[in-house]
Amino acid sequence: MKKIYKYPLEITDAQMIEIPEGAEVLTVQLQEETPCLWAKVSPANKLVKYRVRIIGTGHAIYDDETLGKYVGTFLIKEDKGVFHVWIKEEKTYLT
Repeated sequence: MKKIYKYPLEITDAQMIEIPEGAEVLTVQLQEETPCLWAKVSPANKLVKYRVRIIGTGHAIYDDETLGKYVGTFLIKEDKGVFHVWIKEEKTYLT
């Protein structure tokens, strides 16, 4: 059985989130000005750490940086920031 789960994100360059292994990342959108990532998951699977990278428009991306899968773009109206999100599974299993 699979379910769709929501994962609120911080607006920071890099962060780690825990998602069940084998998740299908669907999208990233704002919910009441909070960026959230939605994924289709099998809740019974072991948790795995994923690295999330959020890069603002015009910010540097280094040539040797492996970003992972592009998830989407969101716009914060208050400060007019446009941010782009990537996710990469780290294969660090949690209990």
